[in-house]
Amino acid sequence: MTTIYAFGSNGSGQLALGHKEDVSVPEKVHTQERILFDSVNQLKAGGNHTLLLAANSIYCSGIVNHELSEWGDIGDKFVQMKFSNDSGCTLPIVSCAASWEAILFTQQDKYGRSSMLYTVGTGNHGELGHGPNVTKLTKAQLVEEFPPFGLEIKDLAACVSHAVAVLSNGDVYGWGNGRKGQIGETKQIVYRPRKITGLGFRVVRAVCGREFTCLFGDPEVGHLVVLGSDKWNLITAAPKIIPGWKDIGAGWGSIHVLMNNGNLVSWGRDDHGQLAPTGLPKISQIAVGSEHTLGLTMDGNVLAWGWGEHGNCGPVTSGGDVERRWNIITASCFTQPSVRFTGVGAGCATSWIFAKFPDT
Repeated sequence: MTTIYAFGSNGSGQLALGHKEDVSVPEKVHTQERILFDSVNQLKAGGNHTLLLAANSIYCSGIVNHELSEWGDIGDKFVQMKFSNDSGCTLPIVSCAASWEAILFTQQDKYGRSSMLYTVGTGNHGELGHGPNVTKLTKAQLVEEFPPFGLEIKDLAACVSHAVAVLSNGDVYGWGNGRKGQIGETKQIVYRPRKITGLGFRVVRAVCGREFTCLFGDPEVGHLVVLGSDKWNLITAAPKIIPGWKDIGAGWGSIHVLMNNGNLVSWGRDDHGQLAPTGLPKISQIAVGSEHTLGLTMDGNVLAWGWGEHGNCGPVTSGGDVERRWNIITASCFTQPSVRFTGVGAGCATSWIFAKFPDT
């Protein structure tokens, strides 16, 4: 049986702890209905809301947008979101992402392909993907004529005000705020998914930061490209290639690449200790938040570093920064031998730990 613990910023109830106070010591999350946490395969965070994808359903906590009745204050517990199409059928969800005040998700079509993209919430910079006249949606709406016929959405990523989708043929489409070039050369707001051209390699993964997008090709080859703002040397400091990567993540101003050997490569903003500290133990999983990172070590410990003013890196010291060092949030040696930490998550100053307990 898996249990989820959360800590950090919680003013909108986004940690789903049954209250709205920040916490620096992990607390067990609350749910309105029973969730099989063993089936959780994605955790995504917007500005003040958190999404769990479990068993083809999305559970949400916090606030998506105050101005939306159904999608306003969801509350301080995880609640299953009932997405239905025009015929009233519940939609099985394949993947999800979150912008500042919106939810994006994909659904399988009748052929079992992840080829239907829906959005709901608020998007003042085109991130809903439905054209310039659609800035608020209280009901999930299908993004028309996307992806192109016969293709699937293989990866979906978003940040504050833009989103990208990686397709089954290696193409990438972006929409939303593109003024810094984060969704290609247009450098303007893009209101519907538009193909990003001139990449030179087949893309398999994408991550989004506040004003940039990082696209990765085949892990064995290691192609990558950073689009958008070069603030914090995000483009100029990026390696030419990075073969052997296992997972990737992006904060608002930093990029983090977990290698197969457990090393963590990172570059970008580091004024609050966001980048991987020297001497970091071997890591098996990472979760990158807005300005902090969690790492699950190969020894089974959970570490945190970066900007932690809200307790998202553990008890607050040194003005909240965990810089050039890391906090041990949870150590396997201090728990029951039968308990294992199996995953981590991170959002906007929010942190999450997945713990596996023996079945009773």
